[in-house]
Amino acid sequence: MDYTVIVKTGDRFLSGTDSTVRIVLHGDSGNSTQPRVLDNVFRDDFEQGAIDKFSIRDEDVGDIAWVEVWRDDFGVAANWFVETIIVERKGKLFHFPFLRWVKAHTNYRIQHLDTSLPQDDKFLEQRNALLEEKRKLYDFSVKGPGLPVQVKAIPDDEQFSFDYKWNIAKRKLKMIADSKLQLLTKGGKWEGIQDLTKVFTSAFGEPLGCKRWSNDIFFGWQRINSMNHSLIELCTEVPKKMGVTDVMLQPFLEGWPLHQVIEAKRLFMVDLEILQGLPCKSEEYVCPVPIALFFVNGDGRLVPIAIQLFQQKADDNPVFLPTDPPYTWMMAKMWYNLADASFHQSITHLGYTHLIMEGVCVAFHRNLSQSHPLFKLLAPHFLYLIAINTRGLELLVAPNGWVDKTMNIGIKGMFDLIARGLNRWRMDVHGTLPEDLKRRGVYCLNGKVLPGYYYRDDALLLYDAIKTYVTKYVNLYYDSQEKIENDWEIQNFGRELTLSREEGGCGLLGVPFEDKFDKPEQLIMVFTSIIYTCSVAHASTNFPQYDEYAFPPNYPASMNGSPPKDKKPLTEEDILATLPDKKTTLDVMTVTKILSDRGTNSLGNFEVQYIFDPDAKQIVQEFRAELQRISETIKRRNESRNPKYEWLDPELVPNSISI
Repeated sequence: MDYTVIVKTGDRFLSGTDSTVRIVLHGDSGNSTQPRVLDNVFRDDFEQGAIDKFSIRDEDVGDIAWVEVWRDDFGVAANWFVETIIVERKGKLFHFPFLRWVKAHTNYRIQHLDTSLPQDDKFLEQRNALLEEKRKLYDFSVKGPGLPVQVKAIPDDEQFSFDYKWNIAKRKLKMIADSKLQLLTKGGKWEGIQDLTKVFTSAFGEPLGCKRWSNDIFFGWQRINSMNHSLIELCTEVPKKMGVTDVMLQPFLEGWPLHQVIEAKRLFMVDLEILQGLPCKSEEYVCPVPIALFFVNGDGRLVPIAIQLFQQKADDNPVFLPTDPPYTWMMAKMWYNLADASFHQSITHLGYTHLIMEGVCVAFHRNLSQSHPLFKLLAPHFLYLIAINTRGLELLVAPNGWVDKTMNIGIKGMFDLIARGLNRWRMDVHGTLPEDLKRRGVYCLNGKVLPGYYYRDDALLLYDAIKTYVTKYVNLYYDSQEKIENDWEIQNFGRELTLSREEGGCGLLGVPFEDKFDKPEQLIMVFTSIIYTCSVAHASTNFPQYDEYAFPPNYPASMNGSPPKDKKPLTEEDILATLPDKKTTLDVMTVTKILSDRGTNSLGNFEVQYIFDPDAKQIVQEFRAELQRISETIKRRNESRNPKYEWLDPELVPNSISI
């Protein structure tokens, strides 16, 4: 009998090998082939990312039930990461997903499709041993007071294959050279707003905020469709801490009494009280703690009607209104956006996606075998997460790094704010889109409450698609409560998610795990939340960064001086005096441009195939088909949107947090 053995070596850091590899094919008849060396004469086999084919002639052992593979330690490149082995017999293909490092002088036994709950695994001893090895590689660490847990040291398995692609520092220098903006690196002040707009060369492109930054409608649009889209909430009563009266607001309500505006659900607010007492990078810098009111006007547009830059009303803390002198109102909006940007980068972006999901990723690797069906479900959504977090923290969030240079709060304030946000985050609320929308009073399927909330409208389509996908997948493998309760790997995963950070867990709140998982609905909620956060939530809060941050007056993370304490008329010169210098602006432009790039596949199109079970593959295909329908729906919606909201078109949403 002739067999063809196809081996795919992983595209991982140092994953190829020069060692001698042997294989035995075990048939469902109980018979096995003789051990065979996999070798093509005059060729380097098992190179990083390569696919190699080998021919074997042996007795017919029937359909291949499992394979056994081992290697010696010969050669310079002895490490070997095997992605998959496929055996062809009589035109029929048998898939053996390895997804493992193959150590020298160790026999690895992999079943066809390699998908089983731990209680059903034929090679349980091997499974437990491999999982124990992973626990040593993926250890928890808390790298600052109150911060989420992260990996203690980055495993080789998590390194990027092509370092140059992800080297932010090198890409930044190249982008500056290509754009011919080297003169800006010398610093200096801007001569005028018009001077600022001239720097957007073809290498960068003009950001969305460049021409809309002073527009009240666009300022309202930022609250619901920009990167920080989940702070807006329905206002049922004007906060008493705001120094505003019905009479002050009346000119902006289009003739409606305030109580009727509230009853009609047309009044909204953002309260950034979480910033109270936040330290900045030095005493010369300030971060406001604003509270603002917004009104849905007769055109269905959300517009600002009152901004108070600090929490408690006082004579030197006025409520700024659209009727104030133009540059004074403009200045109030800029200081508001500085606070908003501080929250966005610290909590919405870094804290609630990158860092919380890194802890989940570590718990995932520590507790779920590669053979576990739920490992295969989640793995594509953790691709490059640990690596980008490590690289990002090394370059961007380090003493005297990008955050310290370009944000008023610096890393001192950022880490403080992340810790505050972590204490509030709940998986069943902030990590579950419909519940978060309900909490803020903006859950609405017909668009009547807060029309134009494109993030909500598009994100709900994706959330429902992900939940349906996860529901089908979970129900495929857990058709009884007993199977969930007897799956010690998934129980250990839940335990580490909820165990406090002091006790060695992630310390996550709102996980439906009280001593154990015992219902499919619990797993569905958790896994939907994780996939949604790593894909949709991150995409919506990361990729608009260049459009918002690149033009400093639009969405400044750094401003000089102090917020206005009265309503005296200001000038363009006053605005310019608050802006960061040319060097800092270029730093913001280049890094946010890089962070706005997409380097991985779109949602549902996985870089690595983990799922081989035919029934599960069908579920994946149905998920992809639904994403295609959603993509077409969003494209149709965007025909009448101005500006378009393209961030959540599934074609533009990556699977994972990879940048």
